[in-house]
Amino acid sequence: MEHIYKKLEVVGTSKTGIEDAIRDALSKASKWEGTMRWFEVTEIRGYIEDGRTSYYQVGLKIGFSLDGSGPA
Repeated sequence: MEHIYKKLEVVGTSKTGIEDAIRDALSKASKWEGTMRWFEVTEIRGYIEDGRTSYYQVGLKIGFSLDGSGPA
């Protein structure tokens, strides 16, 4: 059986770190789209205030299964 996926691009943010930004983005995306199967980090950046990192931003592409199939 062929697998069909929809791809969604999001940016997660966190004041504590990159992993938390990824976790938050995946948690929120899972509520709107359906069955997530994979993600790809496309960019990482930080926001600077007063010479220090204020928060992290992580760009993700998330793949959602459209046919109820298993992992890619």
